[in-house]
Amino acid sequence: MSFGEKILEYKADIISDLAELIAIKSVSGFQDDCTQALDWMMKKAESFGLVTKTYDGLAGHAELGSGGKLCGVLSHVDVVPEGNNWNSLPFELSVGDGYMYGRGVADDKGAALINLYCLRALKESGVIGKNTIRAIYGTCEETGMHDIETYFEHEPVPDMSFTPDNRYGICRCEKGILQLELYADTHDGTTLTQLHSGKAVNAVPDTAYALLDCSETEDHQLLRLADAKKGTFEFYYTIDGMMVLSRGQAAHACEPQKGHNAAVALVDLLTSNFSLPSLGSVCSFIESCIGLDNTGVKMGIKTRDAESGPLSISVGTVHIDEGYATCTVDIRYPATINGENILDTVTKAAANENLHVKVLKHSKPLYLQEDSELIKLLSDSYEEIMGEKPDLYSTGGGTYARMLGGKGVAFGPVFKDEVSNIHNANECIDVEKFFKHAQICLEAMYRMYTAE
Repeated sequence: MSFGEKILEYKADIISDLAELIAIKSVSGFQDDCTQALDWMMKKAESFGLVTKTYDGLAGHAELGSGGKLCGVLSHVDVVPEGNNWNSLPFELSVGDGYMYGRGVADDKGAALINLYCLRALKESGVIGKNTIRAIYGTCEETGMHDIETYFEHEPVPDMSFTPDNRYGICRCEKGILQLELYADTHDGTTLTQLHSGKAVNAVPDTAYALLDCSETEDHQLLRLADAKKGTFEFYYTIDGMMVLSRGQAAHACEPQKGHNAAVALVDLLTSNFSLPSLGSVCSFIESCIGLDNTGVKMGIKTRDAESGPLSISVGTVHIDEGYATCTVDIRYPATINGENILDTVTKAAANENLHVKVLKHSKPLYLQEDSELIKLLSDSYEEIMGEKPDLYSTGGGTYARMLGGKGVAFGPVFKDEVSNIHNANECIDVEKFFKHAQICLEAMYRMYTAE
């Protein structure tokens, strides 16, 4: 019997507690709600007899042991907005057909709770550790990771760590992340009076709408063009003009090709019927420099490397109204590419449309050698539970691992090809596989805690 199997003794308690944690609507950006989720986690840790500490309501940890190396397992309790088209209540844990459903169940509240129960299992099993191990929690992972930046202003970076905030096997390489806001001094369009879409820069928006001040002939022409376009469009006549509603498919910005961007599709439709100046500078930039392609080819930033694959670009939000026009863009670039060169190209392209550029987030890439001590420990832990070696892979996703100075990687909790709908409606996780992850996580934490 592996030590990791001991986590199964807590199965009923984990599901019960996960329901409580999911019910806290800790949407990233609403700090009071995110702090509430962090406080819930700290109180639960204290009820297990663990030592806790928090910083500014942004981050904290639960700790077991003292001395030796400092080991950490990092997760976050904030979530992306719920979005639309759920088949169940997003902030209520539901179980059916072998899956658990709820916002955060896979990203990342489920894994966050498992980390805490692993500490409980180590403590209640009487394991004598040679090192100190912490379950570290943040509240702003989805919106910039300044939670962990704050945490490491007060606490040392662990000597060895992982974050269960991706998929199995072991993610030893993360692309660079460049998130930008592009904005005009004012909305300079005439035909387009409003366009709104999206709530998060790192998610592909599934709905968008525009209001148009146009002639009846232009209305009819737009309807005909919509039939030939990819996407779903609805048309309504309002007191403020014609409203066009675009419906797409949400996805994580690290894999925009898995979704259908409702905002970009709407801009593509509008630009097929109206001149770019009449739609304004933001729409002109989206059409001319990004378009329906996710590779950056229109802006001349298309690139890839052997270590982490191709660059991707995604429009996250668009908000245009009288007096303002803005959009956000999420770029994931290969680990061996200079992100400053990409930023320079985007800035020049934006300037050609009279747009300003504000850097919301720039996370440099992560790259670890496959023969490192950490990767060996995690690989052995995975093999102990699963009976096979894990794959090593790269991702366009951004996790706390890139904040760890080459001393940490992403590891779990979702298995390869497992349906999880992360950042989408009906987020879920396979119950049986969730507890396989729990066993792997406990095995890894046990080995970290007891290693010479």
